[in-house]
Amino acid sequence: MRVALIAKDKPGHLNVRMDNRPDHVAYLKANEIVEQAGPFLDEAGEMCGSLIILNVEDMAQAQAFADGDPYGKAGLFESVELIAWNRVIG
Repeated sequence: MRVALIAKDKPGHLNVRMDNRPDHVAYLKANEIVEQAGPFLDEAGEMCGSLIILNVEDMAQAQAFADGDPYGKAGLFESVELIAWNRVIG
């Protein structure tokens, strides 16, 4: 099943994102369940959240991935949603 992980950063936490970005990107690359990933951008073009498409066995696997994300462990996110997603195009 595919799951969209939608995370929104806490306001004023760009420094937390940048400080933890190398570990976060390494985490993404090390997990075969990650199909697509990238940041949301605010009006100024600065990163302000994340969208990650996961291909997992179940929602528990998606939650375990979210729990292990270095960004989450660093307290970057204001909110994290895991939503079952059906790819139609692409």
